[in-house]
Amino acid sequence: MPNKIAVTGGIGSGKSTVCRILQEQGYPVFSCDEINRALWQEKDYLDGLRTRFPSCFPDGKPDKKALSALVFSDRKALERLNAYAHPRIYARLKEQMERAGRDCFAEVPLLFESGMTELFDGVVVVLRSKEERMRSAAERDGITLQEAEERIAKQFDYDGKLPRGCFFVRNDGDEASLSAKTLALLPLLKEKKLLA
Repeated sequence: MPNKIAVTGGIGSGKSTVCRILQEQGYPVFSCDEINRALWQEKDYLDGLRTRFPSCFPDGKPDKKALSALVFSDRKALERLNAYAHPRIYARLKEQMERAGRDCFAEVPLLFESGMTELFDGVVVVLRSKEERMRSAAERDGITLQEAEERIAKQFDYDGKLPRGCFFVRNDGDEASLSAKTLALLPLLKEKKLLA
């Protein structure tokens, strides 16, 4: 059976860059964020969101920024969103990985929070300092450093004790350095029989 390897890490850690480098090496790479974006184009999915978060649908149209602001300021709302979104995202991801028919990677931002590690044969964690993650997230999402810090605080603590059995890529330099570290990971995965 082909192996499925998750790539995870905190907001702004560099997961997407690591996944792009893996894709450039010829591996199939799937993305929970892409699946989420696709779901947001589907009427049934939006109807379910509207039922759960009516205030985020002014004029009947979804307001993603309002939903983000709500869930990052209200833990109960975040739990409600995750309980709705995660099973649907993971069901699609599982289908895509199985269709690949070979060893593949998946970018999974909330892997530990969702408790879905058993879907995968291996886990790669991208680590980066909190300050760098805050700066990167603020630049990418057009939010303040304080808002970025609040979002990081709602996620798994990547600066604390990390789960055992994971592979780690430390993003503490430029993109060339991250690329070299990602490529150095491949022989390790092959040695552990996670990649052919």
